Formats: sequence, C-alpha cells, structure tokens
Amino acid sequence: MEQPAAIDAARLEGIAAFVQGAEKLKDTLRSGITSQGRAESTAEHSWRLCLMAMLFDRELGEIDRLKLLRLCIVHDLGEAISGDVPATLQVEGDGRAVQERADLVTLCAPLPDDLREEMVALWDEYSAAASPEAILAKGFDKLETMLQHLVGKNPPGFDYRFNLDYGAKHTARHPLLRQLRGLVDLETQKRVTATP
Repeated sequence: MEQPAAIDAARLEGIAAFVQGAEKLKDTLRSGITSQGRAESTAEHSWRLCLMAMLFDRELGEIDRLKLLRLCIVHDLGEAISGDVPATLQVEGDGRAVQERADLVTLCAPLPDDLREEMVALWDEYSAAASPEAILAKGFDKLETMLQHLVGKNPPGFDYRFNLDYGAKHTARHPLLRQLRGLVDLETQKRVTATP
C-alpha cells in the first residue's frame, strides 16, 4: 500500500489548533443532568447523539451515514465559545442560531479554507434541516435531550411535561423519529403521572 504524502505543516497546525479550541466543549455544560446528578457537557451530549445515529444504522435506508455522523458532530460546536442555551429557555427566532453560527465561524478560523467551509456548510445544512441526513440529525438531537431528561437525576419540581412538546416539528419528519418519539412520550407520561 502506497503511503500518502506528508501533510502540509500549515494545514497540520491549523487542524491541531481547531481541535484544541473544540476541546472547550468538554467543559461547556448543559442544563441536562446525568443519572448520577451532575450537569452534562455538550461534548457528552454530542457523543450520545452520534451513538444513537450509529445504533439505528439498519433502519436508515438510503441515508448517507458518514454525513449523518458529521452533522451530529458539528451541530453544537459553536457552543464551545458562547455556551449552551438550555432547551427549556429556547425560543424560536431568539437569535441563538445566528450567535452559534458566528461562534462556529470563529472556532473554525484556524482551519484550512476547505475544512472551514465544509464545517460551516454542515452546520448550515443541519440548522436548516436541509437534507434527509440533517432531518435525522436534528430529530435525534431533540430526542437525545428528551432521553436525558428521563434518565437524569433531576432536581425536585423538574417539569417532565416539557418533553411532550419539545422538538415536535423535528421529530415528526421521519418515521423512525416518530416511532422513537412515541416511546419517549410514553416514558415521559409515566414520569408526569409519577411526579407530585
């Protein structure tokens, strides 16, 4: 097997600098609580989102799996700069998407042009749910958050009813998402009934 040529030094340094900047996602906390009672990080959320996408491989039909995973990995990278807005505080049209995209562009600044353009294009595709893969990534993202609400060691008074409306338009766009949503809604109803 022929060995590829050595990577250009500037390209190598740019990629390494970006990876170091993305490391901040490990410390970017979300409102979701783990089963042990600590705040989850955006990196942990993104990891479990990718795991979900991978585990449903057989049910995805003609979907481009690599593209789906790339979208899942890229979708919250901008949060490395300005952090996460809790799902319970998100309002459509609140400017969050504009800020997150701007943060992603800043984070991607060290990358070579081709990679920077690819990362931003993936984020744009995800944000607009502009492809079958992006529809799935966005739906899985909402469902991962809802699943975390169900497994998390949440504080007293946590409103599980939130799950019943959260991400409804995104989880309705694919049969697999709708089916998984049905399971999550059923478990949410059990929590709502059990919570005083």
